[in-house]
Order: sequence, then structure tokens, then C-alpha cells
Amino acid sequence: MSKYLVAILLAGAVAAPAYAQDGSTFSGPRVEGIVGYDRAHVEGENSDGVLYGARVGYDVRAGRAVLGIDGEITDSTTDECISGFTVAGDRLCANAGRDLYVGGRVGAVLSRNAMIYGLAGYTNGRITLDYNDGGTGAANFHDGRNLDGVRVGAGIQYAIGRNAFVNAEYRYSNYEDGVSRNQVLGGFGVRF
Repeated sequence: MSKYLVAILLAGAVAAPAYAQDGSTFSGPRVEGIVGYDRAHVEGENSDGVLYGARVGYDVRAGRAVLGIDGEITDSTTDECISGFTVAGDRLCANAGRDLYVGGRVGAVLSRNAMIYGLAGYTNGRITLDYNDGGTGAANFHDGRNLDGVRVGAGIQYAIGRNAFVNAEYRYSNYEDGVSRNQVLGGFGVRF
């Protein structure tokens, strides 16, 4: 009986490395949290803030190539305020709010744990304007607007064990009405 147990354990030990290298490291459904630097550009003015959010996706690996789809929701602390906009004491603030994204990515596996990728897709960002007249409030207003755009980017993903990963990414989003964003972010995720 013990020789069968030893044979089973030995077979399992030999098969485990083969299982770990079966090409599925960058394959399947995934979910991740992301955080990073956000720079919004609106009508010649730049504003900086922190980007944070979540992304879900699904990847299929074919040899060293990886094809995937992504869906993402983020928010940002990026805003810009101007005092004395039209009269002394008034204040106008523009805030870069939530951003929705859906797109695809194409990757190349560099090693057992590392992959580089490029991404492209549709993005919809929300910009809000708040104006306080600094007096009676009769001219105060709050207005939000959704802007459609296109996002492109590139990144690197590094597997930590079989299911967890970290990544670093740069992306550029170009929206209608001359609004754009540059973002550098990091993420931590899990594959299922």
C-alpha cells in the first residue's frame, strides 16, 4: 500500500510544475482594483488628482498571445476651482467625475509571470461644473455633462502565484469638446 502512496505523491509532484506551466496564467475571468495619477486637460488648463476604481475582464491565451475584453468604472479627485471668475467673491469649480470604459486588449507573454499589453476602447467620462456667486445664491448652478471618447494605453501585468497579479499601466483618453486625460495607474487583481 505504501509503494502506491509514494507513486501517487511522486506523480503529483511531477505533474504540478507541468500544471503551473500550462499557459493558463494569463487566461480566464479577472477582477482588479486600480489606483493612480490622473491629469485632466480642459481648454488649455491641467488639473491633477487621484484615480481609483475597479475593472473586470476576460482573457484568452493562444500560445504567447493574449486577447481580452475589459469593463471598468473609476472616479477621480481631479478638480479645478477659480475664484473671481466673473465678479469678486464668486467661485467656479470643474470636477472630473466617474468614468466608464469598455474595450479590448492584446498582450504578449514575456515569461511565465510577465505579460505586456496594449488596450483600446470606448470611454464615457462625467464632468461637473459648480458655480457659487458668492452672494445671494441667485446665480448659483450645478451642471453635469457626460462626454464620449476613445482610450488607448499600454501596460505590464505580473502574475503572483497562479491566481493573483499586479499591473502598471499608462493610458490616454480623448473626449469630445477638447477634454482629455492622461493616467498612470497600478492595480492588484485576482483570476478565477
